[in-house]
Amino acid sequence: MDGHEEREYLYWLCHVPALGAVKIKKLYDYIGSYKGIYNIEGKELEQSGLLKQTEASLFEEMKRKKDACRSELAQLENRGIHFVTPYDKEYPKRLLAIYGCPMGIFYKGKLPEDVRPAVSIIGARNCTNYGKQMASYLARELSGAGIQIISGLAWGIDGAGHQGALDAGGDTYGVLGCGINICYPRENYGLYERMAVQGGILTEFMPDEAPKPCNFPMRNRIISGLSDGILVIEAREKSGSLITANLGLDQGKEIFALPGRVTDPLSTGCNRLISEGAGILLGPDSVLEYFNLQSGNILRVHEKDKNGLVKKEKMVYSCLDLHPMNLDKIISLSGLSAGDCMSVLLELELKGCVVQTSHQYYGKKL
Repeated sequence: MDGHEEREYLYWLCHVPALGAVKIKKLYDYIGSYKGIYNIEGKELEQSGLLKQTEASLFEEMKRKKDACRSELAQLENRGIHFVTPYDKEYPKRLLAIYGCPMGIFYKGKLPEDVRPAVSIIGARNCTNYGKQMASYLARELSGAGIQIISGLAWGIDGAGHQGALDAGGDTYGVLGCGINICYPRENYGLYERMAVQGGILTEFMPDEAPKPCNFPMRNRIISGLSDGILVIEAREKSGSLITANLGLDQGKEIFALPGRVTDPLSTGCNRLISEGAGILLGPDSVLEYFNLQSGNILRVHEKDKNGLVKKEKMVYSCLDLHPMNLDKIISLSGLSAGDCMSVLLELELKGCVVQTSHQYYGKKL
């Protein structure tokens, strides 16, 4: 793309409602420049079959906002927002290889590095405690091995994956289904702020655009596109996570799925992926082996009792599972008195070995 002027016209074109990445590229291939697209009549684009009638009307209507778009572009850097196009050297090379690569990306912080491996960790918003812990654990271990973690900054699995990477001191990147200046959900604002420093936040949607439901399937192709491998932690039979996994398959990405109980609705999607040929995600080694990375000192669940636990703590810890268990059952299995058992559970909580997920329900912490 030649010059600052062409960049301004592309930025304006990205604002035209109903014009996605694929249609913008078709217009460019037909006309040859973004300024040329701007200067053509919407009616002519409609007659040529490039735009539908409603799209042509919106196209003409947006021409009145060209100066406002130019002013907005000039002010982005002052707001801590960067804008890159496929013509810029900073644009992620992985995205150039996908169908419908975004014609413009807004980001805060930085973009994923092309030369380092990257995986996306995705799954259900309404996940189980087990799923959340596995997402965090896998992200910590993989991030510690130098792998970049990509996800969608949503509730549940996404947030746990981002948090695990941050805890390991690694880089993690959130792909939004809304404008770069909007954190959705609001409860993830702490993650949003931290990731803008320790990784990055990115989106193809215009600043101030609300998180509309139709935006999320579009952003999923970017999550998979930025990744070398996709880790599906928990997913129902029909879910956005499976959409992302299928997009990844179309893009030639490696898919890993966490197996689960056949009676668990949140494992139905993962078990289906495995039955169709996805890699079985048995732990960090499953992914590290794919990338030919050394596992280092990866801590496995059964090694937790080597961390200086005394006899009673070992007894209680050995009764627990990643699925939370009621206190009465723990007392029964351990053979300890109620007082001793509660005292030991408190110690294990303080040591970070156990988590209380709800009142008197305890589970192992990875």
